[in-house]
Amino acid sequence: MIAFLVQRFLLAFVTLAALSAIAFAIVDIPPGDWVDQYVNQLSMWNPGFASDHWEAIRESLKLQHGLDKPAHVRYFRWMQRLLSGEFGHSLENNIPNKQVIGGRITLTLILALSTVLFTWIMAIPIGIYTAVRQRSMADYTFTFLGFIGLAIPDFMLALVMMYFAFAWFDLSPGGLFSREFQDAPWSLGRIWDLIKHLIIPCIILGTSGTASLIRILRANLLDELRRPYVVTARAKGLPELRVILKYPVRVALNPLISTVGYILPFLISGSVIVSVVLSLPTLGPTLLQSTVSQDMQLASLIILILGFMTVIGTLISDILLVVIDPRIRLGNW
Repeated sequence: MIAFLVQRFLLAFVTLAALSAIAFAIVDIPPGDWVDQYVNQLSMWNPGFASDHWEAIRESLKLQHGLDKPAHVRYFRWMQRLLSGEFGHSLENNIPNKQVIGGRITLTLILALSTVLFTWIMAIPIGIYTAVRQRSMADYTFTFLGFIGLAIPDFMLALVMMYFAFAWFDLSPGGLFSREFQDAPWSLGRIWDLIKHLIIPCIILGTSGTASLIRILRANLLDELRRPYVVTARAKGLPELRVILKYPVRVALNPLISTVGYILPFLISGSVIVSVVLSLPTLGPTLLQSTVSQDMQLASLIILILGFMTVIGTLISDILLVVIDPRIRLGNW
């Protein structure tokens, strides 16, 4: 087990090193940067100045922010600052990146973990029930609802739920806090207010994932329930609940646990439109805005954070798979 964990940690370190280069290149490869965009906007607002004037401003700003250096030099300087705990400066907001993403990381992780928890709580019992009661009315009903959940776009569901939350339940559907708790320090009241505001985003972001996981768990469990060891356990007179939960469910849960690696970053990068519609203070809208404005350091940092969450999620899923699946455990110990 120790050798398996060491191997996974080393692989995670190498993956993060490669992801840092990819994150920097994704933002750096397209032509232009924040300075070019900024100077172009200034020249449009002040058309009376000569082109030499704007070119001098462009060169001065690039020299000031180190954008005149080659790409590999800027990458190594960026990594050096990251390793020393300095996350760079947001050129668009003119403040350190720590201040831009500081509170958003915490809220993003809370929303992502809450959505994953909601997805599992809904998908696991429904998937087990529909597999055990195959071709029953409940199976057909949940299958129908699952297809609807997969078909409806998240942003459309967000608009519908915002209307019903405001019209029927008098709830504030936007953001993660009420106005009085927006900038207040953490307290029991602020935590409870956050929990109330998490309900709608969790349902919206978790609907399609829940529907997908129900189908995956149902298909895998149906396959396991036909295995000879399950038939043998039933022939020996074991209780039906124990026959189902002892091994078939544990094996069928493998695909769900293996999705942890991509669910966390997907809830951030894949829910940008939902976050914009619901005015959620998460990393998704910040990534969108920094990419549009070509704020290289901020965009690269957020992409690297997404990659880091993917690696950590994959590591967690590998460890959980070793714990619940004896076949994987015996193969790695």
